[in-house]
Amino acid sequence: MKPTQETYSALQTAYEHFNLELFGGALPECLITLQRKEKRVLGYFGSNRFEEIGSGQRTDEIAMNPQHFKSREMMETLSTLAHEMAHQWQAHFGTPSRKAYHNGEWADKMESIGLMPSNTGEPGGNRTGQQMTHYIVPGGLFERVCMGLLSGGFKLVWGEIVAELEGGQGGGNRGGNGKRKATRVKFTCPACGANAWGKPDLKLICGGCLVPMETET
Repeated sequence: MKPTQETYSALQTAYEHFNLELFGGALPECLITLQRKEKRVLGYFGSNRFEEIGSGQRTDEIAMNPQHFKSREMMETLSTLAHEMAHQWQAHFGTPSRKAYHNGEWADKMESIGLMPSNTGEPGGNRTGQQMTHYIVPGGLFERVCMGLLSGGFKLVWGEIVAELEGGQGGGNRGGNGKRKATRVKFTCPACGANAWGKPDLKLICGGCLVPMETET
C-alpha cells in the first residue's frame, strides 16, 4: 500500500475530471493539500498560495479536510472539491469579494455546475454570505458528472479516524480529560477586514466599525 500516492492521485483525478466536465478545462493546475484548519471546515481555497522554488512560478491551493472523508458520502466529499474549484474559477476569471465572503458571482457559478449555495446547506438558505456551504442539486450537472466518475470505480481510500485521535492518542496540548483544549480561531471584521484570534465561542466586536466579527470558512 502507498497511502500518500493513493490519496493524492485520487484527488488529482477528481480535480481533472471536474475541471473538464464542469469548468470546460479552464482552470489552471493547483496544489491539493490535506488540512485540518478547523474541524467544522470541509475545505478552502487559497489563491497563489505556493511558489515553485527557484522559478518563482506560483500556484493555487485547494485544501480538503480528511476528518470528514469517512463520515460523509463520497459524492458529498467531492462536492466540497468542486465548491473550492468554483472559488478558483472566480479568482482567475471573476471578481472575488473580501476574504471569505461568498458573493453573487460565485453563487451563480455554483448553480451553473449543479451545486446550490446555501448558508444552511438546505433549500431556502441564503445564497451569499460570509459563512456558506451548499447542497447538491438533484439531477443537476454536478450529480451527473460525479456519478460518471464514481461509476468508473473512483474512491478515496483513506480517511482520518477522528474519534480515536480525540480520545487521547498522540501528543499535543490537552486538558485533564484527555481531549484537546479548545483551539484559537481567526475572526474577521466583514466591514474593514481587521483580524483577531480567540476561542471559537467568543462574540467579538470590531472596535473601529462596531460590528460583529465573523469566523472564516
